[in-house]
Amino acid sequence: MEGSSGKSILQFAPFQSSVDEGFWHGLSSLKLNKFGIDDSPIPITGFYAPCSHSQVSNHLTLLAESLPSDSSEESEVPEISRGNRNRCSVPGILYNTNTVEGFHGLDKQGLLKAEAQKIWEDIHNGRALEDSSVLSRFLLISFADLKKWSFHYWFAFPALVLDPPATLVDLRPASQCFSLEEAESLSAAFNEWRNSSLTADVPFFLVQIDTNSHATIKHLKDWETCQSADGHKLLFGFYDPCHLPNNPGWPLRNFLALICSRWDIKSVHFLCYRENRGFADMGLSLVGEALITVPQGWRDHPYVPNAVGWELNKGRKIPRGISLAKSMDPTRLAISAADLNLKLMRWRALPSLNLNSLSSLKCLLLGAGTLGCQVARTLMAWGVRRITLVDNGRVAMSNPLRQSLYTLDDCLNGGEFKATAAVNSLKRIFPAVEAKGVVMAIPMPGHPVPSQEEQTVLDDCRSLHDLIDSHDVVFLLTDTRESRWLPSLLCANTNKITITAALGFDSFLVMRHGAGPFSSSHDSNAEAANSLSADMSNLGLTDRDGGKRLGCYFCNDVVAPIDSTSNRTLDQQCTVTRPGLAPIASALAVELLVGILHHPHGIFAEGDVLNSSNSESSEQPLGILPHQIRGSLAQFSQMTLVGHSSDSCTACCSTVVSEYRKRGMEFILQAINHPTYLEDLTGLTELMKSASSFELDWDDGTDEDDDDCVEV
Repeated sequence: MEGSSGKSILQFAPFQSSVDEGFWHGLSSLKLNKFGIDDSPIPITGFYAPCSHSQVSNHLTLLAESLPSDSSEESEVPEISRGNRNRCSVPGILYNTNTVEGFHGLDKQGLLKAEAQKIWEDIHNGRALEDSSVLSRFLLISFADLKKWSFHYWFAFPALVLDPPATLVDLRPASQCFSLEEAESLSAAFNEWRNSSLTADVPFFLVQIDTNSHATIKHLKDWETCQSADGHKLLFGFYDPCHLPNNPGWPLRNFLALICSRWDIKSVHFLCYRENRGFADMGLSLVGEALITVPQGWRDHPYVPNAVGWELNKGRKIPRGISLAKSMDPTRLAISAADLNLKLMRWRALPSLNLNSLSSLKCLLLGAGTLGCQVARTLMAWGVRRITLVDNGRVAMSNPLRQSLYTLDDCLNGGEFKATAAVNSLKRIFPAVEAKGVVMAIPMPGHPVPSQEEQTVLDDCRSLHDLIDSHDVVFLLTDTRESRWLPSLLCANTNKITITAALGFDSFLVMRHGAGPFSSSHDSNAEAANSLSADMSNLGLTDRDGGKRLGCYFCNDVVAPIDSTSNRTLDQQCTVTRPGLAPIASALAVELLVGILHHPHGIFAEGDVLNSSNSESSEQPLGILPHQIRGSLAQFSQMTLVGHSSDSCTACCSTVVSEYRKRGMEFILQAINHPTYLEDLTGLTELMKSASSFELDWDDGTDEDDDDCVEV
């Protein structure tokens, strides 16, 4: 681990703070209901974790649970469960003043000095070896204006000053400092350390590598044991919240003070531990060497070194402020709470999650039944705020148990229209949703239209065209096969993202339709500009390979859609499915949409298959992006399939789309009124005739002896 001969002063990346709104609400409750005018210091707990992204540092975070319980009679230390790998707890102290003048008048340097003295005492009495988190203890001063729901606050992360400062000999990625065997053993040791509930949140430790390249992680209190091993490499490791490639994080400052004062080590080899997706990342982690000169007076226990550590606000030494007045409105508060899970995803699991694109996405749901209700709620959970539901049915007494947006009140007096009742329910659940309901029937092939009703049907066709044109995503969630034909055609014509979900008794199909037959980069860019926000314009609406496009719901059919509702028994008229099926299919449909939005090729993304060798798919933030998902509750199984477009498809082939573009509503009426028209147009009729023309030479099984048989 010898580095270049050049030396410089070792510089540290400052700690950064992040305070959840729940902390301020909790503090307000404690102030109002328990503390009153008592401004005694309050013990609190902060949380941080090793850096887990090459571009983002982790912050020290305060949550509602950082505060002591308001049920206790005294200000006790908050009860925090240990062993959470993503939440290393750090002790802190809060000084909350009664007036803003008191806040500004606090002796900030004196408070910082007092906390630094606690760290110094913990180093000398050995407590820091038993509980190393005390090396990162912090200070928070605040003033809570509960009338205006505003808060002034300032963090300090006390760091003992080395004088003269430590000099940096070498700092490089850990992957460059170890042999392959050492790196593999070290990664395995770290993963074991991080996965154990006993050590996962222990932020400072010793790293020992023996002559056989075997790595071991040990507690600081095991220092004497490590000293007795000759020929072993020894590094001082810590969880580094910083992502910078040329600077260790702030926690190393007090760690060096401990190493210098307790063990009198002048050349320190340290390891800044960082992660990627929950596993040790030797490329992101750093290994360095620093030279330390023991400052004068450090041998004397009464002596307390100088300290620094007040957090800067935009480069200046001033406090921060936050107002919760806006969030106190129920609607605004609902928005904040609803987005919390999505924002937490961006911290670690999905940093690339584009919340703005999801919130501006306009989704059209054709069908407000069992599937439509579930899809609408799941879309809202993903942050989608603009939803339109289309249905011409009314809420029946049998609906509320299976269709989650309806109640008994919606069934009374003949039943509310589903589209209207669903929108009202969505707004009660989440007032900020921009939901609209459209009561309309979808014209269907195989359902001939009397001449006196033609104008009404044509109006419905035009309305459906306009709805699809004004939305970004279309979900086909209707009960019948033929009701999906016209939307599939219109979506293929306008190149819309289209998701189909269909149910059997114990099976389901969820699929995304491929791009339309005439999509082009020019058309697609115009489409993106007209329908999506600027955040959505990079969905990759260009065919990367010029390959065969994915099929739609009708591409595997050899017959045109026909009337599937007439002359049916009651169990055939109703959607008879196992109750758990719809939530599964609905959730997968929405997840499929989110996968498309986060794929670089968008609607043109190839269909991935589970366990495929396509390495690109596994590298996507949300994993593979299948074309079709078919599941069975009878087998408790599901599979991913790929089906390409058909040149004879009755909904999306170039022949059908071209005919629609030329003839418009006249074409649609002909397809509706003449059951065989689509088959004739696409060549399916000739295909079936060709198949029927093959005559197999079967033995008719007759002989003369049959004359003796008696007919019964």
